[in-house]
Amino acid sequence: MSTDIAALETKAKEIRKWIVETLVTCGAGHAGGALSSAEIFAALYFDILRVKPEDPCWPDRDRFILSKGHSSIGLYSTLFLSGFISKEQLLTFRQNGSNLSGHPDMQKVPGVEMSTGSLGHGLSAGIGHALSGKMDKKDYRVFVLVGDGESQEGSIWESAMFAHHYNLDNLTVIVDRNGIQIDGFTEDIMSLEPYADKWRAFGWAVREINGHDMKQVVTALKETPFTTGKPSVIIAKTTKGKGVSFMENTNQWHGGAPKGELAQKALAEVNAALSKV
Repeated sequence: MSTDIAALETKAKEIRKWIVETLVTCGAGHAGGALSSAEIFAALYFDILRVKPEDPCWPDRDRFILSKGHSSIGLYSTLFLSGFISKEQLLTFRQNGSNLSGHPDMQKVPGVEMSTGSLGHGLSAGIGHALSGKMDKKDYRVFVLVGDGESQEGSIWESAMFAHHYNLDNLTVIVDRNGIQIDGFTEDIMSLEPYADKWRAFGWAVREINGHDMKQVVTALKETPFTTGKPSVIIAKTTKGKGVSFMENTNQWHGGAPKGELAQKALAEVNAALSKV
């Protein structure tokens, strides 16, 4: 069955709507990197991943790990839209007593495979899942979404070396390459370029895409592994804060929720994008 790209594009817009709606309602969260990843979340959960919301611990499920755990509101919005959690749960985000903390907790939220937030560690956990799958002769796949800022961590590159050594071709990393981290542009803080060549040097099969072009996102994910016997990395070039004009391409909205007139402007923009569908 062919993929309905238009339907997935609508899902990405819905994810952005609920990211903003939840941030405004709850008054806290990390907007920029969640908004930049919406197409990736939509493609994974509504086309690629083999998962069962009614049975989140199904042994043969595909695994998804959000290494950049501060972007949890993007994952939670997706888990709501795909049936893992309710709207009522979503709108408790970061409130006292809520299971939906600022960083995802695998013990409290169905569909969360790893408690993340200490940057650079999600890929290591993904490698554990992938290696276990190989050893147990399971056919599930493992996808890990990492940030470009966290790619400055040494643990990322130790993991990259390990995955190649053990031929983990059931593992795919997607990099949200929005070019911005909390302190500014990645290339000003600690340059990553030539980024794709670094992954190739560590033995990975690499593809660079426009992370907001749904057809490119889906095609890349479906064609993994790009090379038999090698782990795959998709470098998705994105815009930080995508979909909210005043949040785009700036580190000023890496974290924080809009209030007052800015909140109304953000809500109007994401709802306008949906109304055009």
